[in-house]
Amino acid sequence: MYNLLKGKRGVITGALDQNSIAWKVAEKAHEEGAEFVLTNAPIAMRMGEINALAEKTGSQIVPADATNVDELTNLFTQSQEILGGKIDFVLHSIGMSVNIRKKIPYTELNYDYYQKGIDVSALSFHKMLAVAKKLDAINEGGSVVALTYMAAQRTYPFYTDMADIKAMLESIARSFGYHYGLEKKVRINTVSQSPTKTTAGAGIKGFGDFYDYANAIAPLGNADAESCADYCITLFSDLTRMVTMQNLFHDGGYSSTGVSDIVMQKMGLEE
Repeated sequence: MYNLLKGKRGVITGALDQNSIAWKVAEKAHEEGAEFVLTNAPIAMRMGEINALAEKTGSQIVPADATNVDELTNLFTQSQEILGGKIDFVLHSIGMSVNIRKKIPYTELNYDYYQKGIDVSALSFHKMLAVAKKLDAINEGGSVVALTYMAAQRTYPFYTDMADIKAMLESIARSFGYHYGLEKKVRINTVSQSPTKTTAGAGIKGFGDFYDYANAIAPLGNADAESCADYCITLFSDLTRMVTMQNLFHDGGYSSTGVSDIVMQKMGLEE
């Protein structure tokens, strides 16, 4: 333990169960000396195990629907009261696609579901940042990280509307990162993580086969949830105080590898 976050205060969204990246981030932040508030939508909290995480990390829970500005206002107001001051870091780990859940092909998307996915998974990020900025809830030099996936840059047919939504999420990070950085020196980045064996990831059709494929392509193999949490901690820390408006790939080198010897061998194309 290096105490990279000693004395820092944060808000962590999206911790559903022990497999989630947000859960791992909370554990790591606690190990590194941070205090934080946990939050999730009420329905997700009923499905998850967030109370156990709160007990383990000595944290309080403030339920909030991230699509609701009033509830986000309450979240940041209560968080500052609970933690005794402004926030130093925020994790946005929120993603949901009804179209994926219902296995609707990209070319036949249900647009009501599509708009719901945008609101929950991308627009919520803008709302969260806008509320925090209006309340002046984040300290100068603070750090905000949102989790994304490289389907925002390349086509992955099984990712359907979430690919478009993640592209919007990354754009919000850049655009809001400029304004928040200029006015308050708050940095905003997205982390593009490897396919990860989380509860959400496992719900995507063909995930297991793609996980194995990506693992064979990446020279370091797939990055797991725990190593992603480590990376997020560095982004919350003062060690990365000049990094902002970036989409940062944390994928074992997958995004920079065109072809893999291992995959070619499995296809019988290389002796």
